[in-house]
This record gives sequence, structure tokens and C-alpha cells, in this order.
Amino acid sequence: MREKESNTVKKIIILGAGPTGLGAAYQLQKLNYKNWNIYEKNNYVGGLSASFRDKQGFTWDIGGHILFSNNDRFNRLVDNLLRDEVLTFKRESWIWLKDNFIKYPFQNNFHTHPDKEIVIECILGLIDNLYKNGKCRNFEEWIYYFFGKGIAKYFMTPYNNKVWACPLDRMDYGWIAERVSVIDINRILQNIVYSRDDSDWGPNNVFKYPLFGGIGGLFDKFLPYINRHLYLNKNAIKVSVEKKEIVFQDGEKVSYDLLISTIPLNELLNKIENKPEQINKSAKEFVWNGGYMVGIGINKPCPSKKNWIYFPQDDSPFYRVTYLSNYSPNMTPRGNYFSFLAETSYSTFKSVSKETIVEETIRGLINSKLLEEEDKAQIVSTCLIDVQHSFPVPFLGRDEVLREVQSFLSGNNIYSRGRFGGWKYEVGNMDNSLIQGMEIVEKILLNREETIYRV
Repeated sequence: MREKESNTVKKIIILGAGPTGLGAAYQLQKLNYKNWNIYEKNNYVGGLSASFRDKQGFTWDIGGHILFSNNDRFNRLVDNLLRDEVLTFKRESWIWLKDNFIKYPFQNNFHTHPDKEIVIECILGLIDNLYKNGKCRNFEEWIYYFFGKGIAKYFMTPYNNKVWACPLDRMDYGWIAERVSVIDINRILQNIVYSRDDSDWGPNNVFKYPLFGGIGGLFDKFLPYINRHLYLNKNAIKVSVEKKEIVFQDGEKVSYDLLISTIPLNELLNKIENKPEQINKSAKEFVWNGGYMVGIGINKPCPSKKNWIYFPQDDSPFYRVTYLSNYSPNMTPRGNYFSFLAETSYSTFKSVSKETIVEETIRGLINSKLLEEEDKAQIVSTCLIDVQHSFPVPFLGRDEVLREVQSFLSGNNIYSRGRFGGWKYEVGNMDNSLIQGMEIVEKILLNREETIYRV
């Protein structure tokens, strides 16, 4: 009892009002905790899950987000916040390959491609791998080991190169079990023999989406719970672990007893003053990519019922295109309009011109037969969002670095969680990120064990 009483006087500060920070703030409010505040550097909440409405009436998400989860706690929270303001869909997901669309996932549906040389290569690669033994050293080797040369050649390797914008041999593969389905050879062979469409695989086969406000409409629902504790346009520039103090860009200094950080872990470490040299070295180990989110609004009825499409080929800069207008009628102005969102990664390993990415995206849409040449005249809105932290790369040695860094932080009453705060892509989806925020609060106040984030 004494421990709980002492906790009630502690001042808790949250940095970042993305899904993780909002989850933490929501849980503090639900537990009737009073002594806390949340600070966000932008003038909006939601982080990478925010949405924006432009002057033409189009709503743009920061990435191809949808609502799906096997976490009951997340699903209950979504139902409670959105209530009847939500739409449910059966996934229409595709892959563009060699002038044809085939259904996702590739490994279950490559046999439907009309180019039988591709089909044969994929089959032979799978058969060859049945007789292989060995240990993988990195993500690139894992792809070839589990999928074979054919699937690796036509989809897995080029697609992941586009997504990560990082050499695949510099990436670990320990995260994969949470995000990538391995091969079921019996299922694949049955699909081929019976010419079966096998597009229902995966946890996101059925998903939800907010009726209003894009994906950010969900996170706007948190505002009534946290408004009294929320401070926007507050960019932290220094953290003193000795003084337990945060200095913001506007000069304000805020003290804390416990700090929950959801900002990128490498940035947090760089802000910490007088840290040990080893931690300073570890801060330089992190690898990540950025992304250009290009929105294209068109004055024309939508020609497709597809949700999103993957693009492994190099005839377009983007790795994925989402028909945002197929998620909700409120994503476009009233009338005959539809909208794309195309995602392109960049990094220190792969440069992409910000000045030309919109033009390159439109050309890629034409190359992929999502637009006709004459449709260019019907484009009434373009949007470019530069996301400087898009994917936290699972670099080789990541887990050892995380254990060292997180031990240092927790020893100084700092808890770093979330997509970039925890730097574990495998538990960095929206649902897991939000629950991470709730669970770290419960760990601090109720001494409950976390189930999502572990190092």
C-alpha cells in the first residue's frame, strides 16, 4: 500500500502524442492518475497515424493504415472510441508484376500469373529448398532459404529492397516471425494443382477503417480524455537524467520523476546530456529509413475496388499504393472523385529526390496501369508528406544494442516505447504501439508485466 501511495505523488511526463503516447495518456486518465502531462512537438496528435484534409477536400493518411488486430484489448478500445463510426472491409490486396496483377500473398498465388516461366522458377526454387540445410546470417539469406530463388527474385527481394531502402544483408531476421508468413509448401502445391485462389490468408483479411477523418479520426477520439494534460508545439531538445529535467525549444524547462518517451530512440539518446560513452556509441548504431507519402486526387469515378497494391518492380518509385477513397466516402470531396496514396522509402543508402517524387509517382501510376495518360488532366490535388522516420530497421546486432540502451534508460527512470521509441518493427504496428503505451503505465503504477514490448 505504501508503494502505491508513493507512486501517486510522482510526476509522469510523456514525450510524443502518437499512438503510444496517447495510449499511455489514456491509461493514466483511466486509472485516475492526476500528476502527468503529455508534450507533442507538432500541432496535432496521432504521430505517424495522423490524417490531414487539404483545401480541395481530400483526406490524406501518413501511410497505408487500416484497423486490424488479434489483440482483444485494442479491438475493444477501437469499438469504444469509434462506436458506429466505423466501416468493415474484406481485403482486396494485389501485387503488380510483369504487366499483371496477382492477388496477395505472392507465395500463395504466384501460380495465377500468366507468364509460366515465372511460375516454374518459383516452383523449382521451392522444391530445391526442401533439401537445403543451413543457418541464415541475415535477412537476405533468410529470404532465399525460406522462399527459394524464384519467389526471392520476383517478389521478396526487390519488394523488401524498396520498402527498407537498406541492404538486406545488413538486416537481422529475428523479427520475421511476427510479420512475415513462412512457406506452407503443402498449401502452395494444392493451390497449383487445384488452380485455387488463395487470397484470404493473413490477419488483415478483414479490417476496419474510421468513417470520418481518415485513420487519424481514431486518434482524435482520444482528445476529450487528455486535453487538460496535452501541450502541442513542444519540441524537447535536452534531457538531463541528473536533474530529471526536459528543456524545450521555446526555453521552458519541465521536471519529471518518470519519463515515458515515444520519440525515436536514437533522437532521445542524442538529447540526453552527459551520457556514458558506450551509450553515445550505441546511439550511432541505429538504422532507419524515411518515406515520401504522395497523395493524388483525381476528378473521376474510381475505376477499381482494390484496397492496396504492392510493387516490387523498378518501373515505379513506390512500394505500395492505397486507394484511400475506397476506405470511406468521406476521404474525397462529394462527387466523382477518387484518391491514391503512394509510399516511397529513402535513406542514406538510397536517395530519392523530393523535388521530383510527385512527378515520378504519377509516371509510376501510369506505368502500372493505375492511371491513363489522359488522366493527368483530371488530377485536382497532390499532397507530399515527408516522413523522416518511417521504418525502424532491424539492423544486425539490434537486440544487443536495445538491451544495453533500455537498461541505461530504465535505470534513470526513463521508459522508451512505441514504433520508434522501442525500435522493434515486429511490434511496431498501430495496435501494438498503442498497447505498449497502456502497458508501460500499468508497469509503472501497478507493477504489471508487459506483454508486447520485451528486450
